[in-house]
Amino acid sequence: MTQLSLSRRLRRTPFSAGVEAAGVKAYTVYNHMLLPTVFRSVEEDYRHLKEAVQIWDVSCERQVELRGPDAGRLMQMLTPRDLRGMLPGQCYYVPIVDETGGMLNDPVAVKLAEDRWWISIADSDLLYWVKGIAYGYRLDVLVDEPDVSPLAIQGPRADALAARVFGDGVKDLRFFRFGHFDFQGRDLVVARSGYSKQGGFEIYVEGGDIGMPLWHALMEAGRDLDVHAGCPNLIERIESGLLSYGNDMTDDNTPHECGLGRFCNTHTAIGCVGRDALLRVAQEGPVRQIRPIAIHGAPVPPCDCYWPVLAGDQQVGHISSAAWSPDFNTNVAIGMVRMTHWTAETELDVLTPDGPRAATVQDVFWN
Repeated sequence: MTQLSLSRRLRRTPFSAGVEAAGVKAYTVYNHMLLPTVFRSVEEDYRHLKEAVQIWDVSCERQVELRGPDAGRLMQMLTPRDLRGMLPGQCYYVPIVDETGGMLNDPVAVKLAEDRWWISIADSDLLYWVKGIAYGYRLDVLVDEPDVSPLAIQGPRADALAARVFGDGVKDLRFFRFGHFDFQGRDLVVARSGYSKQGGFEIYVEGGDIGMPLWHALMEAGRDLDVHAGCPNLIERIESGLLSYGNDMTDDNTPHECGLGRFCNTHTAIGCVGRDALLRVAQEGPVRQIRPIAIHGAPVPPCDCYWPVLAGDQQVGHISSAAWSPDFNTNVAIGMVRMTHWTAETELDVLTPDGPRAATVQDVFWN
């Protein structure tokens, strides 16, 4: 069996001891850290996530902190989403783009105060781009990676579990809002958010010393709720249309190609470095776009490279993520498809490692 050689370059997390004790079976590397991907099996983890509650070590969602008088200006320079109406206590999903309008990341921006933000990033070295913008424009802002490690509570019983540790007030949080809650005398930011459609929270744990005490407290409080250690689930995220940066999209794609045009207010997001390029894209429209695709037949193998999408002998796109869905009894997939063939119910073929498969473009994602 091929193994991953561990070193200090692959950073452990404040919750690694708990993850290992829970019997993690597989990891991936994400932002130079270990991200669990399987505990029992992908299918068993999927079923449990939909029925109970899980604790996820998502410390790999590193924070880029902006602090200082120009923090808000810098944040707006990074994204085409208009942030003028955003208030402290809110979280926004924000495409981050370069000067060509290409996607650099798709993080959640957390506005702690007018002069302090966290950017909870997907898998890319965004810190260096942000530092470069701040230095190049001589902005009065400190850009750094703080000692903050997110821990997620996900699943239909997440509210009940969170309330047992943080109090009933946590249940009043609205989606993409956060509050400050006490844990053993430490003030923690808790947001109603997460990388699943099953509902839950993300706890921004400042200071690794309380990582395992929090892990143990959640596990103990959730015994009768059937709490398990878990992780972002491949099947559930594809069903839900949750994109994976670096997998489903890269800097070769604009937000419009990724179906994220609704998060681009290019006429009002003054200052965004990619604004001019995206104005042209918004006017002309994308020539390809991410679409949900059902691949027919038996379960497909793991998708670790692009699978060509064909219309006859012509390649019209590619599949970037795919998995068998027990709930929908089909292979669910995320694909980038040319506009000539992206209409729902269009019949195509996907060239998988097992050979060509019939496939159908869907109108919407499954969850």
